[in-house]
Amino acid sequence: MDADNHTGPHRFSMPAWISCAPYEQLLGMEILSAEAGEAILQMPFLKILAQGAGLMHGGALVSLADTAVVMAIKSVVAPGTHFATIAMENRFLRPVKKGIVQARAHVSERKDTILKGQCEIQDEAGRTVMTFASVFKIAKDAVVRDVRFGDAPTQNEAHRQG
Repeated sequence: MDADNHTGPHRFSMPAWISCAPYEQLLGMEILSAEAGEAILQMPFLKILAQGAGLMHGGALVSLADTAVVMAIKSVVAPGTHFATIAMENRFLRPVKKGIVQARAHVSERKDTILKGQCEIQDEAGRTVMTFASVFKIAKDAVVRDVRFGDAPTQNEAHRQG
């Protein structure tokens, strides 16, 4: 087996700035909306996402929440902006046994190159099964626009323009 073909680095292109990457597609995630710092995603509880007791794996739920916050962030930063999760915290409130879960995320704070997000995941009955908070860092010299505040250039963007 040629390790280079299987272990990366991997190159691929996504169909749009706000779209699911291969890992997110593997989990069955679907973006329902992503605009103005908010995003709604859903994911079915497929058998491949079950842990040993037959419940939805917590890692799958965390992946959904993290991705939902990412899509909320992508809705307020310029396409191509590089950013990454640097911290996250979650609380599991109840197990998921079946159905489709839905993540509702929003950007809760932005300061310079730091963005914070919040997400709640609910089961088909509308019960909250997990809460999630995360912190992201935008790479230096990235353009950030804020659609909630008139799309004014940030300090970094204004510096590059002026």
